[in-house]
Amino acid sequence: MLDTVSSDTSVEAVMLDIGRRARRAARPLATASTQAKNKALNAMADALMAAEADILAANAIDLKNAAETGVAASFIDRLTLNTERIAGIATSLREIADLPDPVGSLIAEWDRPNGLHIERVRTPLGVIGVIYESRPNVTADAGALCLKAGNAVILRGGTDSVHSSRAIHACLVKGLEAAGLPGDAIQLVPVTDRAAVGHLLSGLDGSVDVIVPRGGKSLVARVQQEARVPVFAHLEGLCHVYVDASADIDMAVKITVNAKMRRTGICGSAETLLVDRAAAHTHLKPILDALAASGCEIRASKAVAERVAGLKPATEADWTTEYLDAIISVDLVDGIDGAIEHIARYSSNHTEAVIAEDPEVVERFFNEIDSAILLHNASTQFADGGEFGMGGEIGIATGKMHARGPVGVEQLTSFKYRVHGTGQVRP
Repeated sequence: MLDTVSSDTSVEAVMLDIGRRARRAARPLATASTQAKNKALNAMADALMAAEADILAANAIDLKNAAETGVAASFIDRLTLNTERIAGIATSLREIADLPDPVGSLIAEWDRPNGLHIERVRTPLGVIGVIYESRPNVTADAGALCLKAGNAVILRGGTDSVHSSRAIHACLVKGLEAAGLPGDAIQLVPVTDRAAVGHLLSGLDGSVDVIVPRGGKSLVARVQQEARVPVFAHLEGLCHVYVDASADIDMAVKITVNAKMRRTGICGSAETLLVDRAAAHTHLKPILDALAASGCEIRASKAVAERVAGLKPATEADWTTEYLDAIISVDLVDGIDGAIEHIARYSSNHTEAVIAEDPEVVERFFNEIDSAILLHNASTQFADGGEFGMGGEIGIATGKMHARGPVGVEQLTSFKYRVHGTGQVRP
């Protein structure tokens, strides 16, 4: 496999060739049978389990290299593979195989007064470019979801996970070949040169139909600035939990700790806690005590610090920081009005949760907050395609065009109209 090339021109040649091969693979894939796609997905899962030792050895190289660069613990967590996580990836592949095939499914149909019968049906997008940072599991998730939706995909993972991604990708190709599908349907960019990203964003001379970025703010910003094809944007997860005065205290404690601390390095981890000022004397301290006991650093607004001693003061920057670590910023707000105002000002429109028993509060939270995912009395950590029953996801799209929320198989399709007539002509 090619690791480096001597010049930008060589990188361009490599990428254009990948694009052409992906476009060729997309045509038979668009009409591949559900049986063939499912056979490939299950074969991929088998190959992953059989290659566990090789994948862990590759991951150990990536982890060693990452540790030597002194990256954050949250980064190491996202990069780490183990027996349980590999089994989880294989399970996800099988779950995607079990999903209904969206391609060709009927979305709507109706008859016109002139006798025309019109159908709207799902179709593949074509060739999808996925650019992601050091999450090796995305290699499998993205490849499998695109395959199920009848799309070819070009994967460009982070340099820090290159060995892990290559080991996983080899299993995906085995699965495709076992089902008689083109191996080029899922390609992994073989060069680590950053110029490859720029070429992918250019659309590879018309070969790429959509770009899906999954990563930090700087990656998404670059993709949005440079892409010459449509983008399903996955912005940072500035996720909020609002605890209303009507909330059950025990539930509020349990959900808040889980939302922040279950896995701090994922985009669905809560970064800001908002507590109803009317509940400050009852709810605030129990929640903060539980967070502290779980090892979370608390950065408090002035209003919070006046009620709970010993907390680190929050700065304006804290309200716009995706920590991806055991840190949370906390403020008091004036009920649901204050929560809505704070979230509207600082949120990245990813995921927000309300803990409340008052149905009017919940209704306003759901109606007036414009984020991709809203939860009532549940942890923000459920912001995940697998938890939504999608079998996995490429990312959480925070934009408003085409795909929003978890990007699963249905979101990786478009549609076309089929019009049946009996000889009609237009007057």
